[in-house]
Amino acid sequence: MNKTASPHNNSVRDFLHQFLVGTFAVLIAVNVVPGITYGTTMDLLLASLVLGALNAFLRPFLLLGCLPLLILTLGLFLMVINAMLLLFTAKLVEGFNIEGGFWTAFWGALVISIVTLIANSLTGNGDSKVHFQRTQPKQNSQQSEKKYDHDDDDGPVIDI
Repeated sequence: MNKTASPHNNSVRDFLHQFLVGTFAVLIAVNVVPGITYGTTMDLLLASLVLGALNAFLRPFLLLGCLPLLILTLGLFLMVINAMLLLFTAKLVEGFNIEGGFWTAFWGALVISIVTLIANSLTGNGDSKVHFQRTQPKQNSQQSEKKYDHDDDDGPVIDI
């Protein structure tokens, strides 16, 4: 008998994975960035849930509305959007605080993004993955004639 996972089970598993990774990332940001605090564990869990909901529902509209700025800044404006969503989360969740304003939220959003990227890469879930690949040097029959001609394209490749 062949058991296959139903789409419902995958969506619940994906949601739980994203929630756990998000909570872990917010916890790291709280411990690394001065000025980001939470009262109780329930406040941290609620802040992670609210931030995940804002990222799922509000962020796509913000990305579409800010598309010219995203293109102009080569995607760096995305960090401003992430910081604003983190500030909005702090306004919505009473026990989750960001003291210091925008720049504290900016550094917190940066830490959350990096931790999420690493966690998704290690677990193999999510859309973001880091892949390292080393290619073999090209063998050329005229290698002795081009002894000093070095092709730098054979180094490591990072795909994000």
